[in-house]
Amino acid sequence: MIVAIGNDPPGFEHKLHLVEMLKAKGFEIVDLGCHSTEPADYPDYAKLVGDGVASGQYDRGILICGTGQGMNIAANKINKVRAALCFDVLPAIMSRDHNDSNVLCMGAWTITKEHAERVSLSWLGGRFSGGVHSKRLDKITSLENEN
Repeated sequence: MIVAIGNDPPGFEHKLHLVEMLKAKGFEIVDLGCHSTEPADYPDYAKLVGDGVASGQYDRGILICGTGQGMNIAANKINKVRAALCFDVLPAIMSRDHNDSNVLCMGAWTITKEHAERVSLSWLGGRFSGGVHSKRLDKITSLENEN
């Protein structure tokens, strides 16, 4: 699985931690930045990750900013991206099971690095259950196509 990861300056340290852990677990990680704590704008990195996931270049994406909110809002503006803001394991699992989320957003100010590991691994290990949820995703897709 190829996972693109992006961050803004507040998410930089969490990203470095996750990149190391996920590579050790066998994931192929593409770090799209930002690559320091110098000022940078989170929408730029949400776009890089979101566009790559939407195009199929990457299987999934992870975005980390201060709260996760900005990345989540920006990523969800991209057609074919279903970003989920998750602070715990259950929402991460359910966002895959019911919503087939393809981008995980987390906040470095709201979740520890260790808990971000658990959330990330739960999300990356999750699968879409289909069934009634497929019909609901079709409705989401139709909303995207209205604009």
